[in-house]
Amino acid sequence: MHKDSFLAHLPLLILSFCFSFVVAAQEPDVQKGKALFNANCAACHKLNKRAVGPALAGVSAKYDKEWLYSWIKNSTAMVKSGDAQAVAIYEEYNGSVMTSFPQLSNEDIDNILAYTDYTPPATAATAQPVAVVAQNESSLSNDLILVVLVLVLAALVVMLFLVNKTLKQIAAANGIEIVKEEKPKRTPLWKAYAQNPFLVFVTVVFLLLSSAYVGYSYLMQVGIDQGYMPIQPIHYSHKIHAGANQIECKYCHSSARVSKHSGIPSLNVCMNCHMNIAEYNGEEDLEKGYTKEFYTNEIKKLYKAVGWDENTQSYTGETQPVKWVRIHNLPDFVYFNHAQHVSVAGVDCQKCHGPVEEMEIMYQHSSLTMGWCINCHRETNVNIKDNAYYTKIHEELSKKYGVEKLTAAQMGGLECGKCHY
Repeated sequence: MHKDSFLAHLPLLILSFCFSFVVAAQEPDVQKGKALFNANCAACHKLNKRAVGPALAGVSAKYDKEWLYSWIKNSTAMVKSGDAQAVAIYEEYNGSVMTSFPQLSNEDIDNILAYTDYTPPATAATAQPVAVVAQNESSLSNDLILVVLVLVLAALVVMLFLVNKTLKQIAAANGIEIVKEEKPKRTPLWKAYAQNPFLVFVTVVFLLLSSAYVGYSYLMQVGIDQGYMPIQPIHYSHKIHAGANQIECKYCHSSARVSKHSGIPSLNVCMNCHMNIAEYNGEEDLEKGYTKEFYTNEIKKLYKAVGWDENTQSYTGETQPVKWVRIHNLPDFVYFNHAQHVSVAGVDCQKCHGPVEEMEIMYQHSSLTMGWCINCHRETNVNIKDNAYYTKIHEELSKKYGVEKLTAAQMGGLECGKCHY
C-alpha cells in the first residue's frame, strides 16, 4: 500500500523538484544587475539621489514590473501612446525622455531591479573594538616599559649621589684632604684670534667671498618659482583626472592646440562630466586628508560657482567667479607659443610641466629659466619628415652644419628675437 502511494505521488515530487530548481536558477543576480546598471543607467541615474533622471532605489515597488519592462525597452513609444505614468514622468523632467534599451531582456531588467532594491547587510562591528583593545594593550605595555626605564635611571642617579657622598665621608674620617687641581690660565680665544693677523685676513676674505656668492645666488633666483604650489579656491586633482581617469590634457586646455596660451578651462568644461558626477567614489588618501567627503564637497563648490541645482538638474543663473591662482607665469618680455610647441613640434605636456598625472596639487615642476629653454632647443631635433615647409631650409642648413638632423638651435632657436620682444 505504501509502495503504491509513493509511486502515485512520484510524478508530483519530480515536478515540484524541477519547478523549485527552475525558480532557483532564475533568481535575479545582484552583481550582474550592478554591472548592467553601471553600463546603461549610471550616466543619468543614481540609487538614492535625483540626477538627470529619478533615483532608482526601490523603483520596483513604485511601478508594475510589466510596465517597467515596456518603459525601459521603449519609453518614447509609451509617451506617444499617452500612458498616464509615462506622460507624468515626461512632464516632470521637462520633456526629457529616457533612452530606450531594446537590447535588454526581461532577465537583465530583473537583475537591474534586484540591484536597485538591494540593501547591503550591516557590517559586523566586532572587529573594531577588538582592534581598539589590542591597540590600547599595546599602548599600555609601551607606557609601562617607559615608566620602568625612568625609575631605573632615577635609581642610578640616586646611587651615584650616595656613593659620592659616602666616599667624601670616608676621606674626611681618615683625614684625607681633597685638593682641587688648579688649571693654568689660558688666553681667551677671542684675544688669541685678534692677535693673529693671518687668521683675521683669511676670515675677512672668506666673509667677502661667501657674501658675494650668497648675494649672487639670491639675485639669480629672482623671478624663479620652481616648486610653487598655491592652494586653489576649488581643489582640482590632476592625479585623479589626468592619472586615474586618463583625461587628455588638451581636453580641458583646448586652446593649447591653436593659441599662445594654454588657458584656464571654463567651468562649463567641468560640468560636461560633473553634471552627472556629483559624488566621488574613487580611492582615498586618509593620511593627507583626501577623503570621499572632501572631494564631494569640492564638487559642491563647483556647483555653487556655476549655479547648478542638483534637485532640479538645472542652472539657476546665480553664478560666482572662481579666483584661480596662476601657477606658471613668464615675464612680460618673454614670448612663448603653446601651439608652436604642442601642435607643430609635438612636445609632450610633461616635458615642461612634469608628471602632471601624478600631482594631487599642481605645482611648477621646471625652472622655466632662459638657460633651461636654451638647453632644450640645443637638445631637441626638429621633425622635418614630410614637412614641405622645412624641405628647402633643411637642405641648406644640413650642408652648412654637415649634419642629417637639425636641432631647434640650428634652426634659429637661439636668436634673441625668437623669444623676446
